[in-house]
Amino acid sequence: MTTETTTLSTRRCVVETDKASRYLQQLCKHFQHKIPAEFDADQGKITFPMGVCTLKAEGSTLTMDVTAADRAALDRLQDVVGSHFIRFAFREPQELSWQAA
Repeated sequence: MTTETTTLSTRRCVVETDKASRYLQQLCKHFQHKIPAEFDADQGKITFPMGVCTLKAEGSTLTMDVTAADRAALDRLQDVVGSHFIRFAFREPQELSWQAA
């Protein structure tokens, strides 16, 4: 009997914006039409088929963590979450910088 261990990888993006809570809620509300998402004004979790995105709003800081089992899934999840954030925050042009967490 063999046991396979899956190592999850996480990337983090920290954004400074006066609308951190608003964007957190907007992202969660948008995705919950098709996939599981739970949130309040300060934190959220979106469960995608390829991984999970957790969000935290603290004052003017929005932290987005994406976690997946492999690099391809992590890249895809980062692209999906990042592109949606950019679309919602179009009035505040942002350069997103994702780092290993």
